[in-house]
Amino acid sequence: MGQVPLPERLYAMDTRGPLLVAATAERHILVYDIRKPTTPFKQKPSQLKYQIRCVATFPDQTGFAVGSVEGRVSLDYVQPNDESRQFAFKCHRENDTIYAVNAIKFHDGFGTFATAGSDGGISFWDKESKQRLHKFPVAVPQPITSATFNHDGSIFGYAVSYDWSKGAENHNPATAKNYILLHGVKETEIKPKKPAPKR
Repeated sequence: MGQVPLPERLYAMDTRGPLLVAATAERHILVYDIRKPTTPFKQKPSQLKYQIRCVATFPDQTGFAVGSVEGRVSLDYVQPNDESRQFAFKCHRENDTIYAVNAIKFHDGFGTFATAGSDGGISFWDKESKQRLHKFPVAVPQPITSATFNHDGSIFGYAVSYDWSKGAENHNPATAKNYILLHGVKETEIKPKKPAPKR
């Protein structure tokens, strides 16, 4: 047991194996090896310009994804020799409206991942090919605040509730119902697509 001081308020955290990633206010990202938890392995600013909402570690523990209120996701790598592979992309946007990315979860079997946002939308992505695999039609009229895959990735569960991104003045307890939904994941939705043959 111990205490680890952070540079700011903690907004999101994820762990997998010995890798722990903490994201704080003021866009700080701290990477820890939990076998040596009192000293950060790496500390860096987020690639994203605005407040961090979520973080998720890669299944192979080589890096992590970060989501923010600006409707963006960044993919970051732990080791310096992999940093050239880092990138960020826009998502959870409709016309000129930008929605927060509230949840990111990786599929352990395929290494692909899901994002869920304040728009009530869900998308599955492949970080290796840098493309969206599947976008679900927005079926819920409220934000998705949390999401995860089950142990074998055959079920994707997500929580729907008000996320306060539009402030207290827009919260209506009569219409802001909280519920959990399950989606049976089809392999065609989440499996990486084979690259097209080069000509």
